[in-house]
Amino acid sequence: MFILIRTLTYATLFIGFVLVYLPARVLAWAGISRPVEISWPQILGIAIGILGAALALSCVVEFARIGKGTPAPFDPPRRLVIRGPYRFVRNPMYIGASFALAGAALFFTSLSLLAFVCGFLLVCHCFILVYEEPTLRRSFGQEYTAYCQHVKRWWPLISTVH
Repeated sequence: MFILIRTLTYATLFIGFVLVYLPARVLAWAGISRPVEISWPQILGIAIGILGAALALSCVVEFARIGKGTPAPFDPPRRLVIRGPYRFVRNPMYIGASFALAGAALFFTSLSLLAFVCGFLLVCHCFILVYEEPTLRRSFGQEYTAYCQHVKRWWPLISTVH
């Protein structure tokens, strides 16, 4: 139960800062406000945002349920999580967060927010290469190496699912 509380706390802080506060600052800086009417870009943006958020949240749950840890680097999973969305791609949480942000960019028809999404992905990619993957290799050794050989970092290869 304590793992779930920690996970929800860290996820809420991350989501609140990276997926709500910072995008709101970008929109305010760009002078963009809520659309007056809802049309197809807003509906599509909502759908993409919901799908992305659901994917990211399912990853958070898997970290607590299977990994017995949290997505926070200072409180990582104790076991390697390779089930759920992690069967298809190694970084579904970042992909889900990016889709949630891209949905917001479409909802607001904001190029500034789309640029934020691109910056977010770049930061995530660098973080993965410099910190996350080396740490996972040290923590999980051959199990992680084998996982990397079968599951791609960003793009799922459905034929390699085990």
